[in-house]
Amino acid sequence: MAKNILICDDAAFMRMMIKDILTKNGYNVIGEAENGAKGVEKYNELKPDLVLMDITMPEMDGIAALKAIKAADPASCVIMCSAMGQQAMVIESIQAGAKDFIVKPFQADRVLEAVKKVIG
Repeated sequence: MAKNILICDDAAFMRMMIKDILTKNGYNVIGEAENGAKGVEKYNELKPDLVLMDITMPEMDGIAALKAIKAADPASCVIMCSAMGQQAMVIESIQAGAKDFIVKPFQADRVLEAVKKVIG
């Protein structure tokens, strides 16, 4: 059975790029969110196997969204995505419960490696 993934990124082209990589490799993208607040809402509604979460977003950033998802579902799997040079945020997101971290611009094989590592 294909794994269900929620993509949370404020940039539509990023969501499209990630969705493309995942669907071509047999994953199911069951939802997209353009900010952290929507991401938390969609997580609770869709219960995906994995969330790919951008850190820098309007309304609610990815770290706040990660913490909210983890509070609602401690077993949740979240991989954080972010631009280069945000070391402190990487550390904070891992401490908050993120399973892995992908740096933008995305390399398809790195995205797939992280997803496989976390949900198989």
